[in-house]
Amino acid sequence: MCGFLPGEEGSSALADVISGRVDPSGRLPVSFPRAGAGHPGTYLAPVLGRLTEVSTIDPTPLFPFGHGLSYAPATWQDVRATGSLWPTDGTCRVRVTLRNDHDRPTSEVVQVYLHDPVAEVVRPVQQLIAFARVSLPPGATVRVDITLHADLTCYTGPAGHRQVDPGEVELRVGRSSTDVETTLRYTLTGQRREVGFGRALHPDITLLPAD
Repeated sequence: MCGFLPGEEGSSALADVISGRVDPSGRLPVSFPRAGAGHPGTYLAPVLGRLTEVSTIDPTPLFPFGHGLSYAPATWQDVRATGSLWPTDGTCRVRVTLRNDHDRPTSEVVQVYLHDPVAEVVRPVQQLIAFARVSLPPGATVRVDITLHADLTCYTGPAGHRQVDPGEVELRVGRSSTDVETTLRYTLTGQRREVGFGRALHPDITLLPAD
């Protein structure tokens, strides 16, 4: 367990988790290094910032970005895309179905990471673009719909402008940056777009009881 500056009530909160009165639901906002040689490390590293055949240093974290455990882990029933084409000025939708098979409440944090295999500049292997915390009463099944605007794929190009490129991208959906449940592949269609300060960076998330 780890508590970053938990405050005056931190001891009570930690006692509740240790005793089982409260189910742990936090997720790491950083990575915990496995060894001293892995400093500094971030999940946002490019390809050569990870373990490869051209490096003798292994930056693989002990606990990755987004990691978190539960006394009653949720069951991932289904992860799917509602289509494979994603307009460069439009949206796509990811649908996740979760079930709680236990006799106590639990929660899960659905995390969506973008992988862009081809760009005009070096990009991180993956980047968190959306997440949804889902509370699950005992025996409940919940469907999570996450609508993502193409602006979330933008990056700063060689000219210094934020741009959205047509082409292939992947959305890695899972429990953390390394615990990926499913990889969804999309094709961004349309013209390259420059985006400014008004770009849409907030996903639209809907939680519904599953049929």
